[in-house]
Amino acid sequence: MINTTVSATLVDPTKPLFSWYDYILFCVMLVFSSVIGIYFGCFGSKQRTANEYLLGGNSMKPLPVAISLTASHISGISLLGLPADAYRYGGSFLLGGISMLFVTVATIFIYIPVFFDARATSMYEYLERRFDHKTRLLASFLYVLATLLANPVIVYVAALAFSTATGLKMHLVVPVVCCICVFYTSIGGVKTVIWTDAFQFIFTVGALMFVFVLGVRSSGGFSEVWTKALNGERLNLFDFSPDLTKRDGFWVVIVGLTFHWMGTVSIHQTCIQKLRSVPTYAESKLSLIWYGIGLVVVKAVCVLIGFVMYAKYASCDPLTTKKVTKNDQLVPYFVMDVAKDVPGLSGIFIAGIVSAGLSTLSASLNCLAGTIYEDFLSKFLPKNITEKTKCTVLKLIVITTGIVCLAMNFIVDHLGAIIPLNMAIVAISNGPLLGVFTVGLLFPRVRAKGAFYGAVTGLICISSIVIPAKYYQSRGLIKDITKPLSTESCQFFNESAVPSNVSSRLETFEPHSIFKISHFCYTLVGAVATMVVSIVISYLTNDKDDLPIDESLISPVSRSLLKKEVRIIGTTQYRSVDIPLDS
Repeated sequence: MINTTVSATLVDPTKPLFSWYDYILFCVMLVFSSVIGIYFGCFGSKQRTANEYLLGGNSMKPLPVAISLTASHISGISLLGLPADAYRYGGSFLLGGISMLFVTVATIFIYIPVFFDARATSMYEYLERRFDHKTRLLASFLYVLATLLANPVIVYVAALAFSTATGLKMHLVVPVVCCICVFYTSIGGVKTVIWTDAFQFIFTVGALMFVFVLGVRSSGGFSEVWTKALNGERLNLFDFSPDLTKRDGFWVVIVGLTFHWMGTVSIHQTCIQKLRSVPTYAESKLSLIWYGIGLVVVKAVCVLIGFVMYAKYASCDPLTTKKVTKNDQLVPYFVMDVAKDVPGLSGIFIAGIVSAGLSTLSASLNCLAGTIYEDFLSKFLPKNITEKTKCTVLKLIVITTGIVCLAMNFIVDHLGAIIPLNMAIVAISNGPLLGVFTVGLLFPRVRAKGAFYGAVTGLICISSIVIPAKYYQSRGLIKDITKPLSTESCQFFNESAVPSNVSSRLETFEPHSIFKISHFCYTLVGAVATMVVSIVISYLTNDKDDLPIDESLISPVSRSLLKKEVRIIGTTQYRSVDIPLDS
Protein backbone atom coordinates (compact mmCIF):
# COMPACT_ATOMS: atom_id res chain seq x y z
CA MET A 1 0.00 0.00 0.00
CA ILE A 2 2.84 2.34 0.86
CA ASN A 3 4.63 1.60 -2.39
CA THR A 4 1.49 2.45 -4.34
CA THR A 5 1.18 5.80 -2.59
CA VAL A 6 4.82 6.69 -3.25
CA SER A 7 4.40 5.82 -6.90
CA ALA A 8 1.36 8.05 -7.14
CA THR A 9 3.12 10.90 -5.37
CA LEU A 10 6.19 10.74 -7.58
CA VAL A 11 4.24 10.39 -10.80
CA ASP A 12 6.07 11.28 -14.01
CA PRO A 13 5.03 14.84 -14.96
CA THR A 14 5.06 13.88 -18.66
CA LYS A 15 2.21 11.38 -18.16
CA PRO A 16 -0.40 11.91 -20.94
CA LEU A 17 -3.28 13.98 -19.55
CA PHE A 18 -4.83 15.43 -22.70
CA SER A 19 -8.41 14.39 -23.42
CA TRP A 20 -10.15 14.50 -26.79
CA TYR A 21 -11.50 18.04 -26.21
CA ASP A 22 -7.99 19.24 -25.27
CA TYR A 23 -6.72 17.98 -28.61
CA ILE A 24 -9.59 19.68 -30.42
CA LEU A 25 -8.82 23.07 -28.84
CA PHE A 26 -5.14 22.68 -29.63
CA CYS A 27 -5.75 21.70 -33.25
CA VAL A 28 -8.23 24.56 -33.86
CA MET A 29 -5.51 27.09 -33.07
CA LEU A 30 -2.98 25.51 -35.45
CA VAL A 31 -5.50 25.09 -38.26
CA PHE A 32 -6.77 28.65 -37.94
CA SER A 33 -3.21 30.03 -38.09
CA SER A 34 -2.58 28.09 -41.30
CA VAL A 35 -5.87 29.27 -42.78
CA ILE A 36 -4.85 32.91 -42.22
CA GLY A 37 -1.60 32.24 -44.08
CA ILE A 38 -3.43 30.58 -46.98
CA TYR A 39 -5.89 33.48 -47.17
CA PHE A 40 -3.25 36.23 -47.36
CA GLY A 41 -0.98 34.14 -49.58
CA CYS A 42 -3.57 32.86 -52.06
CA PHE A 43 -6.96 34.56 -51.82
CA GLY A 44 -6.67 37.86 -49.97
CA SER A 45 -4.73 40.96 -50.88
CA LYS A 46 -1.66 39.09 -52.03
CA GLN A 47 1.87 40.16 -51.20
CA ARG A 48 3.12 40.82 -54.73
CA THR A 49 6.06 42.99 -53.72
CA ALA A 50 8.81 42.71 -51.12
CA ASN A 51 7.43 45.83 -49.40
CA GLU A 52 4.01 44.21 -49.02
CA TYR A 53 5.54 40.91 -47.92
CA LEU A 54 7.75 42.49 -45.25
CA LEU A 55 5.86 45.67 -44.27
CA GLY A 56 2.25 44.85 -45.17
CA GLY A 57 2.23 47.74 -47.65
CA ASN A 58 2.40 50.17 -44.66
CA SER A 59 -1.37 49.77 -44.27
CA MET A 60 -1.67 48.08 -40.86
CA LYS A 61 -3.60 49.61 -37.94
CA PRO A 62 -2.00 50.46 -34.56
CA LEU A 63 -4.00 48.04 -32.41
CA PRO A 64 -3.27 44.78 -34.30
CA VAL A 65 0.37 45.87 -34.59
CA ALA A 66 0.56 46.48 -30.83
CA ILE A 67 -1.09 43.13 -30.12
CA SER A 68 1.27 41.43 -32.55
CA LEU A 69 4.29 43.06 -30.89
CA THR A 70 3.11 41.97 -27.47
CA ALA A 71 2.44 38.42 -28.65
CA SER A 72 5.78 38.13 -30.47
CA HIS A 73 7.81 39.30 -27.47
CA ILE A 74 5.87 37.15 -25.01
CA SER A 75 6.65 33.65 -26.13
CA GLY A 76 6.54 30.39 -24.25
CA ILE A 77 9.85 31.52 -22.77
CA SER A 78 7.90 34.05 -20.72
CA LEU A 79 4.87 31.86 -20.07
CA LEU A 80 6.94 28.93 -18.80
CA GLY A 81 10.13 30.65 -17.70
CA LEU A 82 8.88 33.68 -15.76
CA PRO A 83 6.50 31.84 -13.39
CA ALA A 84 9.21 29.25 -12.69
CA ASP A 85 11.75 32.04 -12.13
CA ALA A 86 9.40 33.83 -9.72
CA TYR A 87 8.72 30.55 -7.92
CA ARG A 88 12.39 29.88 -7.21
CA TYR A 89 14.05 33.32 -7.16
CA GLY A 90 11.33 35.90 -6.46
CA GLY A 91 9.32 38.46 -8.41
CA SER A 92 12.07 40.76 -9.63
CA PHE A 93 10.37 41.11 -13.03
CA LEU A 94 7.65 43.14 -11.30
CA LEU A 95 10.17 45.99 -11.44
CA GLY A 96 10.04 45.75 -15.23
CA GLY A 97 7.30 48.39 -15.39
CA ILE A 98 9.85 51.04 -14.44
CA SER A 99 12.28 49.73 -17.05
CA MET A 100 9.63 49.69 -19.79
CA LEU A 101 8.78 53.33 -19.08
CA PHE A 102 12.42 54.27 -19.76
CA VAL A 103 12.49 52.06 -22.86
CA THR A 104 9.31 53.58 -24.32
CA VAL A 105 10.49 57.17 -23.80
CA ALA A 106 13.94 56.45 -25.26
CA THR A 107 12.49 54.65 -28.27
CA ILE A 108 10.01 57.43 -29.09
CA PHE A 109 12.48 60.30 -28.78
CA ILE A 110 15.80 58.74 -29.88
CA TYR A 111 15.26 55.76 -32.19
CA ILE A 112 11.85 55.80 -33.90
CA PRO A 113 12.14 59.30 -35.48
CA VAL A 114 15.11 58.10 -37.55
CA PHE A 115 14.18 54.47 -38.23
CA PHE A 116 10.56 55.19 -39.17
CA ASP A 117 11.63 57.65 -41.85
CA ALA A 118 14.02 55.18 -43.49
CA ARG A 119 13.27 53.60 -46.84
CA ALA A 120 14.94 50.37 -45.77
CA THR A 121 13.74 46.78 -45.74
CA SER A 122 16.50 45.89 -43.28
CA MET A 123 17.07 48.51 -40.61
CA TYR A 124 20.77 47.70 -40.80
CA GLU A 125 20.86 49.77 -43.98
CA TYR A 126 20.99 52.67 -41.53
CA LEU A 127 24.45 51.59 -40.38
CA GLU A 128 25.76 51.60 -43.94
CA ARG A 129 24.51 55.12 -44.54
CA ARG A 130 25.72 56.34 -41.16
CA PHE A 131 29.04 54.46 -41.15
CA ASP A 132 30.01 52.00 -43.89
CA HIS A 133 29.12 48.68 -45.50
CA LYS A 134 31.47 46.74 -43.23
CA THR A 135 29.68 47.92 -40.08
CA ARG A 136 26.31 47.06 -41.57
CA LEU A 137 27.39 43.54 -42.44
CA LEU A 138 28.76 43.03 -38.94
CA ALA A 139 25.47 44.16 -37.40
CA SER A 140 23.40 42.02 -39.75
CA PHE A 141 25.59 39.02 -39.00
CA LEU A 142 25.12 39.54 -35.25
CA TYR A 143 21.34 39.76 -35.66
CA VAL A 144 21.16 36.65 -37.86
CA LEU A 145 23.45 34.68 -35.55
CA ALA A 146 21.56 35.57 -32.38
CA THR A 147 18.17 34.89 -33.97
CA LEU A 148 19.28 31.52 -35.28
CA LEU A 149 20.50 30.67 -31.77
CA ALA A 150 17.34 31.94 -30.06
CA ASN A 151 14.78 30.30 -32.37
CA PRO A 152 15.51 26.74 -31.17
CA VAL A 153 14.86 27.89 -27.57
CA ILE A 154 11.45 29.22 -28.62
CA VAL A 155 10.53 25.97 -30.36
CA TYR A 156 11.91 23.88 -27.50
CA VAL A 157 9.70 25.60 -24.92
CA ALA A 158 6.56 25.24 -27.02
CA ALA A 159 7.31 21.59 -27.76
CA LEU A 160 8.18 20.90 -24.10
CA ALA A 161 4.80 22.18 -22.95
CA PHE A 162 2.92 20.02 -25.44
CA SER A 163 5.12 17.00 -24.78
CA THR A 164 4.59 17.32 -21.02
CA ALA A 165 0.83 17.42 -21.48
CA THR A 166 0.53 14.56 -23.95
CA GLY A 167 3.47 12.25 -23.35
CA LEU A 168 4.58 12.53 -26.98
CA LYS A 169 8.34 12.49 -27.54
CA MET A 170 10.02 15.85 -28.13
CA HIS A 171 11.57 14.71 -31.41
CA LEU A 172 8.04 14.15 -32.76
CA VAL A 173 6.57 17.43 -31.53
CA VAL A 174 9.35 19.83 -32.61
CA PRO A 175 9.11 19.14 -36.39
CA VAL A 176 5.34 19.64 -36.36
CA VAL A 177 5.62 23.01 -34.56
CA CYS A 178 8.37 24.20 -36.93
CA CYS A 179 6.64 23.07 -40.11
CA ILE A 180 3.30 24.72 -39.31
CA CYS A 181 4.97 28.02 -38.45
CA VAL A 182 7.21 27.99 -41.54
CA PHE A 183 4.20 27.14 -43.69
CA TYR A 184 1.96 30.07 -42.79
CA THR A 185 4.84 32.57 -42.51
CA SER A 186 6.33 31.73 -45.92
CA ILE A 187 2.96 31.94 -47.67
CA GLY A 188 1.48 35.08 -46.17
CA GLY A 189 4.33 37.40 -45.17
CA VAL A 190 4.01 40.10 -42.52
CA LYS A 191 0.21 40.40 -42.78
CA THR A 192 -0.05 36.75 -41.83
CA VAL A 193 2.39 37.26 -38.98
CA ILE A 194 0.47 40.23 -37.54
CA TRP A 195 -3.02 38.75 -37.86
CA THR A 196 -2.03 35.30 -36.59
CA ASP A 197 -0.23 37.04 -33.71
CA ALA A 198 -3.44 38.91 -32.87
CA PHE A 199 -5.46 35.66 -32.98
CA GLN A 200 -2.89 33.70 -30.98
CA PHE A 201 -2.66 36.51 -28.42
CA ILE A 202 -6.28 35.79 -27.48
CA PHE A 203 -5.32 32.19 -26.72
CA THR A 204 -2.30 33.33 -24.71
CA VAL A 205 -4.20 35.84 -22.57
CA GLY A 206 -7.05 33.38 -22.11
CA ALA A 207 -4.63 30.71 -20.94
CA LEU A 208 -2.97 33.06 -18.47
CA MET A 209 -6.25 34.22 -17.00
CA PHE A 210 -7.71 30.71 -16.67
CA VAL A 211 -4.63 29.33 -14.96
CA PHE A 212 -4.23 32.36 -12.71
CA VAL A 213 -7.85 32.37 -11.47
CA LEU A 214 -7.99 28.61 -10.95
CA GLY A 215 -4.62 28.61 -9.20
CA VAL A 216 -5.63 31.44 -6.85
CA ARG A 217 -8.82 29.58 -5.93
CA SER A 218 -6.94 26.35 -5.27
CA SER A 219 -4.40 28.20 -3.08
CA GLY A 220 -6.94 29.80 -0.73
CA GLY A 221 -7.47 33.18 -2.36
CA PHE A 222 -5.24 36.06 -3.47
CA SER A 223 -4.58 37.33 0.05
CA GLU A 224 -3.21 33.91 0.98
CA VAL A 225 -1.03 33.85 -2.14
CA TRP A 226 0.36 37.32 -1.36
CA THR A 227 0.98 36.46 2.30
CA LYS A 228 2.90 33.31 1.41
CA ALA A 229 4.93 35.22 -1.18
CA LEU A 230 5.87 37.79 1.46
CA ASN A 231 6.75 35.16 4.05
CA GLY A 232 8.68 33.16 1.47
CA GLU A 233 10.82 36.21 0.53
CA ARG A 234 9.45 36.29 -3.06
CA LEU A 235 8.71 40.02 -2.71
CA ASN A 236 12.11 41.12 -1.41
CA LEU A 237 12.61 43.47 -4.36
CA PHE A 238 14.39 46.42 -2.79
CA ASP A 239 18.01 45.38 -2.33
CA PHE A 240 19.73 48.61 -3.40
CA SER A 241 23.24 47.16 -3.48
CA PRO A 242 25.10 48.11 -6.69
CA ASP A 243 26.79 44.68 -6.77
CA LEU A 244 26.36 43.32 -10.32
CA THR A 245 26.75 39.73 -9.11
CA LYS A 246 23.53 39.94 -7.08
CA ARG A 247 21.04 38.15 -9.27
CA ASP A 248 17.98 40.24 -8.41
CA GLY A 249 19.26 43.50 -6.91
CA PHE A 250 16.99 46.52 -7.46
CA TRP A 251 19.45 48.47 -9.61
CA VAL A 252 20.64 45.34 -11.38
CA VAL A 253 17.09 44.58 -12.50
CA ILE A 254 16.00 48.15 -13.33
CA VAL A 255 19.10 49.15 -15.29
CA GLY A 256 19.74 45.68 -16.71
CA LEU A 257 16.17 45.18 -17.94
CA THR A 258 16.14 48.68 -19.44
CA PHE A 259 19.14 47.87 -21.62
CA HIS A 260 17.89 44.34 -22.33
CA TRP A 261 14.48 45.57 -23.52
CA MET A 262 16.02 48.43 -25.49
CA GLY A 263 17.91 45.74 -27.37
CA THR A 264 14.70 43.83 -28.10
CA VAL A 265 12.51 46.89 -28.79
CA SER A 266 14.39 50.06 -29.74
CA ILE A 267 16.83 48.62 -32.29
CA HIS A 268 15.38 45.17 -33.00
CA GLN A 269 14.51 44.32 -36.60
CA THR A 270 11.30 42.48 -35.60
CA CYS A 271 9.91 45.38 -33.57
CA ILE A 272 10.95 48.18 -35.92
CA GLN A 273 9.60 46.33 -38.96
CA LYS A 274 6.16 46.06 -37.35
CA LEU A 275 6.19 49.67 -36.11
CA ARG A 276 6.91 50.75 -39.70
CA SER A 277 3.94 48.77 -41.05
CA VAL A 278 1.50 51.54 -39.94
CA PRO A 279 0.93 54.59 -42.17
CA THR A 280 2.13 57.42 -39.90
CA TYR A 281 4.70 58.20 -37.25
CA ALA A 282 1.97 59.12 -34.75
CA GLU A 283 0.36 55.70 -35.17
CA SER A 284 3.75 54.08 -34.73
CA LYS A 285 4.20 55.83 -31.37
CA LEU A 286 0.69 54.79 -30.34
CA SER A 287 1.43 51.16 -31.22
CA LEU A 288 4.61 51.31 -29.13
CA ILE A 289 2.82 52.74 -26.07
CA TRP A 290 0.10 50.10 -26.22
CA TYR A 291 2.75 47.45 -26.67
CA GLY A 292 4.67 48.63 -23.62
CA ILE A 293 1.55 48.52 -21.46
CA GLY A 294 0.61 45.07 -22.74
CA LEU A 295 4.11 43.71 -22.19
CA VAL A 296 4.29 44.89 -18.58
CA VAL A 297 0.81 43.54 -17.76
CA VAL A 298 1.51 40.07 -19.14
CA LYS A 299 4.94 39.90 -17.46
CA ALA A 300 3.30 40.84 -14.15
CA VAL A 301 0.64 38.14 -14.57
CA CYS A 302 3.38 35.59 -15.29
CA VAL A 303 5.15 36.55 -12.06
CA LEU A 304 1.89 36.33 -10.11
CA ILE A 305 1.35 32.83 -11.49
CA GLY A 306 4.76 32.01 -10.02
CA PHE A 307 3.53 33.29 -6.66
CA VAL A 308 0.40 31.14 -6.99
CA MET A 309 2.60 28.11 -7.69
CA TYR A 310 4.66 28.87 -4.58
CA ALA A 311 1.53 29.26 -2.45
CA LYS A 312 0.38 25.81 -3.57
CA TYR A 313 3.75 24.06 -3.19
CA ALA A 314 5.30 26.11 -0.37
CA SER A 315 5.56 23.08 1.90
CA CYS A 316 6.20 20.40 -0.73
CA ASP A 317 8.51 21.57 -3.50
CA PRO A 318 8.14 19.50 -6.72
CA LEU A 319 11.76 20.16 -7.71
CA THR A 320 13.23 18.90 -4.44
CA THR A 321 10.99 15.83 -4.48
CA LYS A 322 11.93 15.16 -8.13
CA LYS A 323 8.35 15.27 -9.36
CA VAL A 324 9.87 17.54 -11.95
CA THR A 325 13.53 17.53 -12.90
CA LYS A 326 13.97 21.09 -14.19
CA ASN A 327 12.50 24.55 -13.87
CA ASP A 328 10.97 24.40 -17.32
CA GLN A 329 8.55 21.66 -16.25
CA LEU A 330 7.12 23.49 -13.23
CA VAL A 331 4.36 25.37 -15.07
CA PRO A 332 3.02 22.40 -17.11
CA TYR A 333 3.12 20.29 -13.94
CA PHE A 334 1.17 22.97 -12.04
CA VAL A 335 -1.43 23.27 -14.81
CA MET A 336 -1.98 19.52 -14.97
CA ASP A 337 -2.36 19.52 -11.20
CA VAL A 338 -4.89 22.36 -10.79
CA ALA A 339 -6.79 21.73 -14.04
CA LYS A 340 -7.33 18.00 -13.72
CA ASP A 341 -11.00 18.49 -12.84
CA VAL A 342 -11.72 21.22 -15.44
CA PRO A 343 -12.34 19.75 -18.91
CA GLY A 344 -10.44 21.56 -21.64
CA LEU A 345 -8.40 23.95 -19.46
CA SER A 346 -5.17 22.02 -20.03
CA GLY A 347 -5.77 22.20 -23.77
CA ILE A 348 -6.38 25.95 -23.62
CA PHE A 349 -3.21 26.58 -21.64
CA ILE A 350 -0.96 24.41 -23.81
CA ALA A 351 -2.51 26.04 -26.89
CA GLY A 352 -1.55 29.40 -25.37
CA ILE A 353 2.03 28.28 -24.80
CA VAL A 354 2.40 26.87 -28.31
CA SER A 355 0.62 29.80 -29.95
CA ALA A 356 2.95 32.24 -28.17
CA GLY A 357 5.94 30.29 -29.45
CA LEU A 358 4.49 30.22 -32.96
CA SER A 359 3.89 33.97 -32.99
CA THR A 360 7.46 34.72 -31.87
CA LEU A 361 8.98 32.25 -34.30
CA SER A 362 6.86 33.46 -37.22
CA ALA A 363 7.87 37.10 -36.66
CA SER A 364 11.50 36.05 -36.29
CA LEU A 365 11.51 34.03 -39.50
CA ASN A 366 9.87 36.87 -41.41
CA CYS A 367 12.44 39.43 -40.24
CA LEU A 368 15.33 37.03 -40.80
CA ALA A 369 14.23 36.68 -44.40
CA GLY A 370 14.34 40.44 -44.93
CA THR A 371 17.75 40.85 -43.31
CA ILE A 372 19.41 37.90 -45.06
CA TYR A 373 18.01 38.94 -48.44
CA GLU A 374 18.90 42.62 -48.26
CA ASP A 375 22.29 42.34 -46.55
CA PHE A 376 23.73 39.10 -47.93
CA LEU A 377 21.90 37.74 -50.97
CA SER A 378 20.78 40.79 -52.95
CA LYS A 379 24.36 41.62 -53.92
CA PHE A 380 24.65 38.28 -55.75
CA LEU A 381 21.31 38.45 -57.58
CA PRO A 382 20.63 40.21 -60.90
CA LYS A 383 19.71 43.88 -60.58
CA ASN A 384 16.66 43.47 -62.79
CA ILE A 385 15.10 40.74 -60.64
CA THR A 386 11.29 40.88 -60.54
CA GLU A 387 9.26 41.47 -57.40
CA LYS A 388 7.69 38.03 -57.80
CA THR A 389 11.14 36.43 -57.78
CA LYS A 390 12.10 38.46 -54.72
CA CYS A 391 9.07 37.13 -52.85
CA THR A 392 9.98 33.58 -53.89
CA VAL A 393 13.52 34.03 -52.58
CA LEU A 394 12.18 35.44 -49.30
CA LYS A 395 9.92 32.42 -48.86
CA LEU A 396 12.83 30.05 -49.55
CA ILE A 397 14.87 31.85 -46.87
CA VAL A 398 12.02 31.37 -44.38
CA ILE A 399 11.94 27.65 -45.16
CA THR A 400 15.73 27.31 -44.90
CA THR A 401 16.01 29.12 -41.57
CA GLY A 402 13.14 27.01 -40.25
CA ILE A 403 15.09 23.86 -41.14
CA VAL A 404 18.18 25.25 -39.37
CA CYS A 405 16.06 25.94 -36.28
CA LEU A 406 14.78 22.38 -36.35
CA ALA A 407 18.28 20.93 -36.68
CA MET A 408 19.69 22.94 -33.74
CA ASN A 409 16.89 22.12 -31.32
CA PHE A 410 18.50 19.02 -29.83
CA ILE A 411 21.18 21.03 -27.93
CA VAL A 412 18.82 23.33 -26.00
CA ASP A 413 17.90 20.72 -23.40
CA HIS A 414 21.46 20.82 -22.00
CA LEU A 415 21.86 24.60 -21.57
CA GLY A 416 20.05 25.36 -18.30
CA ALA A 417 17.01 27.41 -17.27
CA ILE A 418 15.33 29.20 -20.16
CA ILE A 419 15.13 32.77 -18.79
CA PRO A 420 18.90 33.20 -18.09
CA LEU A 421 19.73 31.22 -21.25
CA ASN A 422 17.55 33.41 -23.44
CA MET A 423 18.89 36.64 -21.95
CA ALA A 424 22.45 35.41 -22.45
CA ILE A 425 21.89 34.49 -26.11
CA VAL A 426 20.15 37.79 -26.81
CA ALA A 427 22.90 39.82 -25.10
CA ILE A 428 25.68 38.41 -27.29
CA SER A 429 24.28 40.29 -30.26
CA ASN A 430 22.03 42.94 -28.74
CA GLY A 431 24.74 44.38 -26.52
CA PRO A 432 27.06 45.38 -29.39
CA LEU A 433 24.09 46.24 -31.65
CA LEU A 434 22.50 48.54 -29.08
CA GLY A 435 25.86 50.20 -28.55
CA VAL A 436 26.63 50.80 -32.23
CA PHE A 437 23.13 52.06 -33.09
CA THR A 438 23.10 54.37 -30.07
CA VAL A 439 26.47 55.99 -30.79
CA GLY A 440 25.40 56.39 -34.42
CA LEU A 441 22.24 58.21 -33.41
CA LEU A 442 23.56 60.28 -30.49
CA PHE A 443 27.24 61.02 -31.24
CA PRO A 444 27.92 62.67 -34.62
CA ARG A 445 31.69 62.54 -33.99
CA VAL A 446 31.67 58.74 -34.00
CA ARG A 447 32.64 57.45 -37.45
CA ALA A 448 33.00 54.10 -39.21
CA LYS A 449 36.31 52.93 -37.75
CA GLY A 450 35.28 53.63 -34.17
CA ALA A 451 31.84 52.05 -34.62
CA PHE A 452 33.18 48.86 -36.23
CA TYR A 453 35.94 48.21 -33.72
CA GLY A 454 33.67 49.25 -30.86
CA ALA A 455 31.12 46.61 -31.90
CA VAL A 456 33.82 43.97 -32.27
CA THR A 457 35.15 44.85 -28.81
CA GLY A 458 31.66 44.68 -27.32
CA LEU A 459 31.09 41.27 -28.93
CA ILE A 460 34.39 39.91 -27.61
CA CYS A 461 33.77 41.39 -24.16
CA ILE A 462 30.30 39.97 -23.60
CA SER A 463 31.09 36.63 -25.25
CA SER A 464 34.11 36.25 -22.96
CA ILE A 465 31.77 36.57 -19.99
CA VAL A 466 28.67 34.70 -21.18
CA ILE A 467 30.27 31.59 -22.68
CA PRO A 468 32.46 30.69 -19.65
CA ALA A 469 29.60 31.59 -17.30
CA LYS A 470 27.20 29.20 -19.05
CA TYR A 471 29.88 26.51 -18.98
CA TYR A 472 30.49 26.95 -15.24
CA GLN A 473 26.74 26.92 -14.59
CA SER A 474 26.31 23.70 -16.56
CA ARG A 475 29.06 22.14 -14.42
CA GLY A 476 27.43 23.31 -11.19
CA LEU A 477 30.28 25.69 -10.31
CA ILE A 478 28.04 28.76 -10.38
CA LYS A 479 24.61 28.50 -8.77
CA ASP A 480 21.97 31.13 -8.21
CA ILE A 481 20.76 31.28 -4.60
CA THR A 482 17.12 30.26 -4.48
CA LYS A 483 14.48 31.60 -2.13
CA PRO A 484 13.39 29.27 0.71
CA LEU A 485 11.82 25.96 -0.40
CA SER A 486 10.36 23.26 1.82
CA THR A 487 9.34 19.59 1.77
CA GLU A 488 7.95 19.43 5.30
CA SER A 489 4.45 18.44 4.16
CA CYS A 490 5.55 15.87 1.60
CA GLN A 491 4.54 12.29 2.32
CA PHE A 492 7.00 9.43 1.93
CA PHE A 493 9.84 11.69 0.85
CA ASN A 494 13.40 11.15 2.12
CA GLU A 495 15.38 14.36 1.50
CA SER A 496 18.67 12.58 2.17
CA ALA A 497 17.97 10.37 -0.85
CA VAL A 498 18.27 13.32 -3.24
CA PRO A 499 21.77 13.19 -4.77
CA SER A 500 24.06 16.16 -5.02
CA ASN A 501 24.79 17.41 -8.53
CA VAL A 502 28.34 18.65 -7.85
CA SER A 503 31.28 16.45 -7.05
CA SER A 504 33.67 17.30 -4.22
CA ARG A 505 36.47 17.70 -6.76
CA LEU A 506 34.60 20.44 -8.61
CA GLU A 507 33.58 22.24 -5.42
CA THR A 508 37.23 23.17 -4.81
CA PHE A 509 37.29 25.41 -7.89
CA GLU A 510 35.90 28.95 -7.58
CA PRO A 511 35.22 30.82 -10.87
CA HIS A 512 36.20 34.49 -11.07
CA SER A 513 33.51 36.89 -9.88
CA ILE A 514 33.21 38.45 -13.35
CA PHE A 515 31.52 35.25 -14.52
CA LYS A 516 28.97 35.61 -11.73
CA ILE A 517 27.55 38.85 -13.13
CA SER A 518 23.75 38.71 -13.19
CA HIS A 519 22.23 37.74 -16.54
CA PHE A 520 20.19 40.97 -16.34
CA CYS A 521 23.44 42.91 -16.95
CA TYR A 522 24.74 41.08 -20.03
CA THR A 523 23.26 43.47 -22.61
CA LEU A 524 24.36 46.45 -20.49
CA VAL A 525 27.97 45.24 -20.45
CA GLY A 526 28.08 44.66 -24.22
CA ALA A 527 26.44 48.00 -25.04
CA VAL A 528 28.62 50.08 -22.70
CA ALA A 529 31.83 48.42 -23.93
CA THR A 530 30.82 49.10 -27.54
CA MET A 531 29.93 52.74 -26.92
CA VAL A 532 33.05 53.56 -24.89
CA VAL A 533 35.47 52.03 -27.41
CA SER A 534 33.62 53.60 -30.37
CA ILE A 535 33.77 57.08 -28.86
CA VAL A 536 37.40 56.79 -27.74
CA ILE A 537 38.67 55.51 -31.11
CA SER A 538 36.71 58.15 -33.05
CA TYR A 539 37.94 61.03 -30.90
CA LEU A 540 41.57 59.82 -30.87
CA THR A 541 41.81 59.16 -34.61
CA ASN A 542 39.54 61.95 -35.91
CA ASP A 543 38.50 59.37 -38.48
CA LYS A 544 36.95 61.24 -41.46
CA ASP A 545 35.85 63.94 -39.04
CA ASP A 546 35.31 66.53 -41.76
CA LEU A 547 33.09 64.40 -44.02
CA PRO A 548 29.50 65.61 -44.21
CA ILE A 549 26.74 63.81 -42.34
CA ASP A 550 23.10 63.64 -43.35
CA GLU A 551 21.28 65.09 -40.34
CA SER A 552 18.38 62.66 -40.90
CA LEU A 553 20.80 59.93 -39.71
CA ILE A 554 21.17 61.63 -36.33
CA SER A 555 18.50 61.50 -33.65
CA PRO A 556 16.62 64.80 -33.23
CA VAL A 557 17.88 65.06 -29.64
CA SER A 558 21.50 65.23 -30.89
CA ARG A 559 21.25 67.19 -34.16
CA SER A 560 22.38 70.34 -32.36
CA LEU A 561 25.79 68.67 -31.92
CA LEU A 562 26.35 68.56 -35.68
CA LYS A 563 28.85 71.07 -36.98
CA LYS A 564 27.29 73.39 -39.56
CA GLU A 565 30.09 72.73 -42.03
CA VAL A 566 29.46 68.95 -42.02
CA ARG A 567 25.66 69.09 -41.85
CA ILE A 568 23.53 67.90 -44.77
CA ILE A 569 19.77 68.34 -44.74
CA GLY A 570 17.96 65.01 -45.19
CA THR A 571 18.48 63.58 -48.69
CA THR A 572 15.86 61.97 -50.87
CA GLN A 573 18.04 58.87 -50.99
CA TYR A 574 17.32 58.26 -47.32
CA ARG A 575 14.03 60.00 -46.65
CA SER A 576 10.95 57.93 -47.37
CA VAL A 577 8.18 59.02 -49.72
CA ASP A 578 6.22 55.82 -49.10
CA ILE A 579 5.76 56.34 -45.34
CA PRO A 580 4.49 59.88 -44.59
CA LEU A 581 5.39 61.41 -41.27
CA ASP A 582 2.59 62.82 -39.17
CA SER A 583 3.01 66.55 -38.67
